Amino acid sequence: MEQIIFHIDVNSAYLSWTALERLSHGDTVDLRLIPSIIGGDISRRHGVVLAKSIPAKAYGIVTGEPVVNAVRKCPQLTMASPDHQMYDKRSAALMQYLYTVCPDLEQASIDECYMDFTSIAHLYSSPMEAAVQIKDEIYRRFGFTVNIGISDKKVLAKMASDFKKPNLVHTLYTSEIRQKLWPLPISSLFMCGHSSVDTLRKLEILTIGDLAKADPEIITAHLKSHGQLLWQYANGIDDSVVMSEPVKRKGVGTSTTLSKDVTDRGEVARILLTLAESVSASLRASHEAAGLVCTEIKYSSFQSVSHQTTLDTPSASTEVIYRTALSLFDALWDHSPIRLLGVRTSRLVSEDEPVQLSLFDMVNETPVNEKQKKLDAALDTIRSKYGSSSVVRGSLLSSPHNPENKH
Repeated sequence: MEQIIFHIDVNSAYLSWTALERLSHGDTVDLRLIPSIIGGDISRRHGVVLAKSIPAKAYGIVTGEPVVNAVRKCPQLTMASPDHQMYDKRSAALMQYLYTVCPDLEQASIDECYMDFTSIAHLYSSPMEAAVQIKDEIYRRFGFTVNIGISDKKVLAKMASDFKKPNLVHTLYTSEIRQKLWPLPISSLFMCGHSSVDTLRKLEILTIGDLAKADPEIITAHLKSHGQLLWQYANGIDDSVVMSEPVKRKGVGTSTTLSKDVTDRGEVARILLTLAESVSASLRASHEAAGLVCTEIKYSSFQSVSHQTTLDTPSASTEVIYRTALSLFDALWDHSPIRLLGVRTSRLVSEDEPVQLSLFDMVNETPVNEKQKKLDAALDTIRSKYGSSSVVRGSLLSSPHNPENKH
């Protein structure tokens, strides 16, 4: 049977969840029905818009813009502060329900997930009927709406869920991309940020179809590996699968919010090395190795993206995790300013689990990874005894970023 993937995305999650929370405590005004936003310092009107209502959108207010600009556009705008602890609880409740629908689920962020519908397709008359049932049941149970995209490819399911909102189901199968995807402006392509859009427009590539029909070598020459990724997405090429995990997922990760927006790859590399050292040290402390590495980026526009890959051999090596995270970053980054960087690992196994070595892991009859293990262990011992800053890589001496662990 052909693979069928759902992408489920909460409509304006922060605003919807804040509105429901207020209503549950006696508020009589639903933020979703008036011009309203989430974000910023309400008293000083500083900060940026994290989420907006549909009535606010009618005033031209966009996510990521300064609150002061939003207020100029709509003087009667209602503002509310974010409550991330509450958002986490509502997100967890949604995911818990969706796991009862289908165990093959991959949570992509706090308000979105992928579902591999293939294994339960026989229970429904059609994917569309199933998606409508799921969408309606979410509203009945929780009081907020979602969009669901349906496709045979993950990236196409993601883009389908971004079609007309709210509370709708859309399909975007590979066979439909010419009709539904190619006429859209290039800015509508997933992972195509402002910088990439500007570059492509200079090449007279204005629609997704223009990019799909372009010479990929020309695109790669201007946008490197990210250009290759965009060209593939425009053509519906995506071999990634839903990375389902048990409800009690095991993983180690860390992230850091940067003191200023970063656009320099060298600085990014130093930050990723710091993050990789933290993650790998945590893995070694728990005597585990990771089989999957993921790099996360949040841009200054507050758009969040991530890219992940499996390791040939599970590892807790700083060098392996760093090099993998950096490679993922290079494939992911669209050269927009970066606000946050993260590295996370999952598919954890015991460090004692047998692994098969490649011939390339052998140098002078000694496995390279064993040398790295001994070096990492020595550094761990020194830092445990004398403090985390007792041994610092030379490349990190000028880096001000100290990530906060999120295990």
